[in-house]
Amino acid sequence: MTLQAELLWAFIPPRTIGTSQVTSSAVLEPAHDLGGDAFDHNLANHRLHFAVMDAMGHDLASGGASAAAMAAYRCTRRAGGTLADIAGAIDAALVRWIPDRLLTCVIAELDVVSGRLTWTNCGHPPPLLIRGRRVVDHALERSPHLPLGLATGLGASPPQVHTAQLEPGDRVLVHTDGVTEARDLQGELFGEQQLTQVVVRAMSDGLAAAEALRRLVHKILAHQGQGLRDDATILLVEWHPDR
Repeated sequence: MTLQAELLWAFIPPRTIGTSQVTSSAVLEPAHDLGGDAFDHNLANHRLHFAVMDAMGHDLASGGASAAAMAAYRCTRRAGGTLADIAGAIDAALVRWIPDRLLTCVIAELDVVSGRLTWTNCGHPPPLLIRGRRVVDHALERSPHLPLGLATGLGASPPQVHTAQLEPGDRVLVHTDGVTEARDLQGELFGEQQLTQVVVRAMSDGLAAAEALRRLVHKILAHQGQGLRDDATILLVEWHPDR
């Protein structure tokens, strides 16, 4: 692996975690050289914490940006910081140590007892809500904050924190733009519709989340001729309190 790949893989958690109430599964399919994609998920005190990050570029600086962001994310979360605190810590770390390197992210937490989802979006594709056999249009789409790592910093406008109430059986899907913007030889995008169709069909057939994501990655690779031009990362959370 490349130097930036070794740096990032040291931070990557197990692909699937869960309890009788919630399951979180993720997959990171690197391009030729792993760049700036990263994910994290963790269960603590009846809450599932999860994040998907995408740093600009495909070099050591991008891997360092994601690694620094992941360290700031975990450190602030474990200290009891809010989602806004976490975004501020990531931004400060990037501005100080890896300037001129932007990072987009979705940082979220789910109360696995009540189903209350809380998240903030910094320049990232919006999370998708899958309910039954369909995607609920614009359910989790909010105006995103600017990416983190800008020279101006967050200043007096921290990222807005959003909330939504999930229903039992709901799934939340977070992805990087390397998924929907994968292009075939004719330049056609893989797209959000095909992304959700593959996941919904697989899970409707009774497959586990990890298998659904594995099939999705194979579809993306086939669409792009088996060679990605950008990292593709997908994280799928399913809330199943009545299982």
